[in-house]
Formats: sequence, C-alpha cells, structure tokens
Amino acid sequence: MINGRKRQNDEYSPRAVKRQRLDSPSHTRIGPPLIRAPPPPRHPDHAVAGSSTSSFSGFDHSYPSPHSHPRPQEPAVPESSNSLQAYAKDKLSGQMVELFEACQQQTSDLDRKERCRARLQQDIQRVYAVARLYLTGSSMNGLGCRSSDADLCLVLKGNKRHDPIQVLSVLQRLFRSLSYVERTHLIRAKVPILRFRERGSDLEFDLNINNTVGIRNTFLLRSYAYADLRVRPMILVVKKWARHNQINDASKGTLSSYTLVLMVLHYLQTLNDPVLPSLQRDYPECFNPVMDIDMVPEGPKHIPPYVSTNQSSLGELFIGFLKYYATDFRWDKQVISVREARALPKTSSHEWRNKYICVEEPFERNNVARAVHEKIKFNAIKTQFAESCRILHGRKDLNSILPVRAIINKESSRR
Repeated sequence: MINGRKRQNDEYSPRAVKRQRLDSPSHTRIGPPLIRAPPPPRHPDHAVAGSSTSSFSGFDHSYPSPHSHPRPQEPAVPESSNSLQAYAKDKLSGQMVELFEACQQQTSDLDRKERCRARLQQDIQRVYAVARLYLTGSSMNGLGCRSSDADLCLVLKGNKRHDPIQVLSVLQRLFRSLSYVERTHLIRAKVPILRFRERGSDLEFDLNINNTVGIRNTFLLRSYAYADLRVRPMILVVKKWARHNQINDASKGTLSSYTLVLMVLHYLQTLNDPVLPSLQRDYPECFNPVMDIDMVPEGPKHIPPYVSTNQSSLGELFIGFLKYYATDFRWDKQVISVREARALPKTSSHEWRNKYICVEEPFERNNVARAVHEKIKFNAIKTQFAESCRILHGRKDLNSILPVRAIINKESSRR
C-alpha cells in the first residue's frame, strides 16, 4: 500500500536498529499513540525492528529479540466497542462500527506476522549481517484488516548502493531453503519485490529493499490512525466499499489503498470543523523526511494528544466523504495534500499535468494516484462516488452499497 518506493536511501546509522515499541492509546487518550524505542541492544544481532500493537486496547507490548522467547501477552480487547458508541447513535454508524470490529486486525494477527518477520531477519542476517527487516504498511500503521497481507522492508546498512534485483535474487535462493516459507516469486517491476507465503497458510508477504520512505509513511499514517477514534473505522469502511465497487486496484488503473487512505485523511482535515490536523505541518521535527531511519519511531512520541471539537457520527462523516469527492472537490484544478491539510492548486508541473487524479505523497510529493491514467477509469471512479452518495444519503443503510454480512463472513474465514 505504500508508494514512493523509488528512493533508495543507503544512509543508515552504524548503531543497531532499535526495537520499536508502540503504545496504543489508552481508554482516555484520543491523540496519537506514543511511539518509543528502548536503548540500543548490546549486540547488533539481537536487534528487532518493526513491532507494534494495533488495537484500541492500550496494552503496551513490545516484541523480544529473535533469540529470546516471547513473554505471555494478555489478550487484546479492543476499546472501540465502548468508545465508538459516542459516534454510532444511528443505524449507519452502528453498521460501520460492526464492520470495523469484525474486520480490524487483531493483536494475534500482528503477533503472527511479527514472529515470521523476526525469524526471517535472523535467517537473512546469515547472508547480510547488518540487515534489518521492518514490518510496514497496513499491518503496522493500525489500518489493517484481519485478512491484510504484510509488507516488509529490508534496510541494508552502509555506503554501498545495493541493486534490489540482485539482493532479492539472493534472498529468493535463501528462502527456498527455509522450512516456513513457500511460493517465493520475484516480481521485476519498477519497484521490485519478493513475494512469498508463510508455509501452510494464506499469509502473504511482499518484501522490498531500502524503501525507507515506506517506513516513514508507516509511522505517519499510524499517528493519524490513532489521532481520533473515528479514523480507523472510516478508512476500513472506505477501503471495503472501494474494493467491492472495483475502484481499489492500482494494477487495473484505479485507486491504490494508500491513495484511498490519503483521500480520507484529506477530507477529515478540510472539514469546517476538522477531525484531523496536519501533523507534518504542526510537528515538522517529528516527521523530518531526512531523519535517520533509526530515529523515525521516536518522532511521533513528542506529539501531544489531538482532540477535535467535531462530534459528527461515523455515518455523517462517511456520507460527507462521498459527497466531497462526488460534488465538491475540483479534480481538474486541485491536488489533495495531507501534508498541508488542504487542496493545493494544480500546477502545470510534470507531476500534475494531464493527470486525472492528483494525490500528493506526504514525503516525496509525487502523485500516488498516477495509476489512474485512463478517462474511462476516472469516470468510473467519479460515478461510483456520486451513485453511492445518492443511495446512502437516501437510505442511511450501509447494506445498500456494501454486502456487510458477506464481507464479515469472508474476512472471518481468511484466518
């Protein structure tokens, strides 16, 4: 889901990667979670990167090194069932909460991905001793579903520029010898990835090389995801809606999940009474695009809680989101910018010229919606926003635009 993979940053701290420790918000906290990293481990090969919780439970949990045994963990009981009720007084909002609670990634799902990540890092370090493997994307940013696959970023230390295809080819040979990995496939795209599965399951991983902007985005989006209780349900429902209506597939010329997330955040930022601020604008030092990758998990811990005065229900926000992109947003004249929390004027620069949809990547500032390059696909996207807005505004029933029970059943069967 993370775009902007073109930049390859080989600058890396000589110190071992700090184990990331992310605290989900407590029952009274509405602002983004604190993100802390403990002191560096004494031995580089004991470092673990890319750990997180993903529920509202507020339970603080950090993963041990690959060489130790996981400590027992209390079950994750999402807080959302109580806290979200303030925003779910109507039927539509209640349906959104139901869909979210049934489909959101559980701590057990994340634990499973983390165990595989830690095991892979240990095996990869037999070939690349300084390598650090990060879990990124929706699995880590709090916006994943139970059925979400996992994105991994392998960061290689040193001044040498590593050829991604060469590194991934080495890893492909290594992975074929691992008992817990199967179906390895090297995809030689513009951004090459190694795709594979955990043996005996349907959990799929995509591994890239030195996609440090993807790591930065993971922590930025996570900070937004927990800035307000309504953000995660909103984004999950929007992604399910877009997928059901076949406008959520960049490989087929429609919107990537990452683009949809930025569209939701932009809408919530630009309301007359905003639900979200611009974290990059208000706290530039916490999301510095050239910050050493070791320090990226440290940044968001300095952000104070954000409390919006907007008390709109989830249903009101969802209908408003559809209406905004159906009638209010000027696709031909505006660029969606989460970085600035506003719509920027569309200039004649190469990045925006002759593009149907312009969504700014928060760090690299390129267009993450460039996959939409056919007018017929663009029209289909606009039509879907308008039609769903019309239907939902009249019926106030999520089932009128989305088969809620079928999606819940399908999600439950995946894991």
